[in-house]
Amino acid sequence: MGGLAMFLAVAEERSFTRAAAKLGVSPSALSHAIRRLEQRMDVRLLTRTTRSVAPTEAGERLMETVAPAFDEIDARIAALTELRSRPAGTVRITTSEHAARTLLWPAIDRIVADYPDIKVELNVQSGLTDIVAERFDAGVRLGERLEQDMVAVRIGPRLRMATVGSPAYLAKCGAPKSPDDLTRHACINLRMVNGSIYQWEYGRGGRELKVKVDGPVVLNDVDLIVAAASAGHGLAHLVDDRVAPLLAKGALVRVLDDWCEPFDGYYLYYPSRRQPSAAFSLILEALRYRD
Repeated sequence: MGGLAMFLAVAEERSFTRAAAKLGVSPSALSHAIRRLEQRMDVRLLTRTTRSVAPTEAGERLMETVAPAFDEIDARIAALTELRSRPAGTVRITTSEHAARTLLWPAIDRIVADYPDIKVELNVQSGLTDIVAERFDAGVRLGERLEQDMVAVRIGPRLRMATVGSPAYLAKCGAPKSPDDLTRHACINLRMVNGSIYQWEYGRGGRELKVKVDGPVVLNDVDLIVAAASAGHGLAHLVDDRVAPLLAKGALVRVLDDWCEPFDGYYLYYPSRRQPSAAFSLILEALRYRD
């Protein structure tokens, strides 16, 4: 196995032990290979302490150079599975919880049952991820957040937000007539993964608004926000399919309906230079949205 591949494994894992287990070699052999590479290049690539390993500036530059090449090699090798009778291989996708639950999992549930040689890893997180740096095959984002140098495939319908409150809360405090009225209401805030508070977004007739709201509760879990709104602690602002059953039962009531216009839904995106494997192409077609 080449020294560059070994270096990349250590740099990504930030550990000789984990990288050795991943590569199937001993930590000692791995350490010797990295030293030989550093001697050959006459530059230190890794900073080693008793507790951690991290790339130096030269190591970071080397990662930026060789990681895309190794990704391309992996993709082309994976593409050879098209010669097999059944698609095979691992597909890694980073996605939000909402997209994973509503769109990805229903399709993947069927695929892994029908194609036992395919392995799918879903990495569910709220923040935006650099799929090239993190070596994911694809990511899922809302259409408005897509990067320009990616191939993007629509995988879901347009979405719509819903501002809701319980009948008891609305009977006590009244319903807001416009987004500006929200500053006089108790609102249940969402703490984003980056630590910021989500600003409620509205639009009507080409006019867009972002409103900073306040209230007695700040949560970072959507299910808890739904529970808090249902219990009458204030208004909530969520994707409408999260509250549709409660709206149908009358446990929650929609307000500001005319300010909640549809917006671009989810897209699966991946680097344009990457040659999709048979397994990835199968998943892509299963997810592709058809009106």
